[in-house]
Formats: sequence, C-alpha cells, structure tokens
Amino acid sequence: MKPLLIEVRLFAALREAAASSTVALELPANATVGDLRQLLVRRWPQWRTLLERCAVAVNQAYAPDQQRLTAGDEVALIPPVSGG
Repeated sequence: MKPLLIEVRLFAALREAAASSTVALELPANATVGDLRQLLVRRWPQWRTLLERCAVAVNQAYAPDQQRLTAGDEVALIPPVSGG
C-alpha cells in the first residue's frame, strides 16, 4: 500500500513554533489520527504537552485518535483556547 501524504494545518502556538501554517507529513497506509500525533511528537518533541491537549479535525469535523486517515484528508490541529 502507498504511504499517505497529509498536509496538516497549524494554528496559534503550533503555527508560531513551526514558523509555518502547514506541515506536510508522510504516514503509513491505514494510519490513524493517533499515529499522526505520535509522528508529530517524534519530529517535534517540544510539542508533546501541547499536542496532548490539541483537538484534531479531519475534513472539518473533530476526530478521535482511532479515526483512520485517507489520502486527501484535510487535517487541522487546534490548540486549546483560553479566554478572559
């Protein structure tokens, strides 16, 4: 099976840390949202705490870690928001 090429949209602190609004990642076929999180932590260990608290949206709907990803999915990492 072909690996998945996924473009991940970043917001807030993640965007600032990456100095980019997107990152392109290659994941194995049948990868899940949880696999995506693990890959991001391996690539950017300093994001671990923030990634654990981020919501993940796939195709504009919140997705659990067990959800499978497919080629062409629109993925976004949404950090927690604090208000005042």
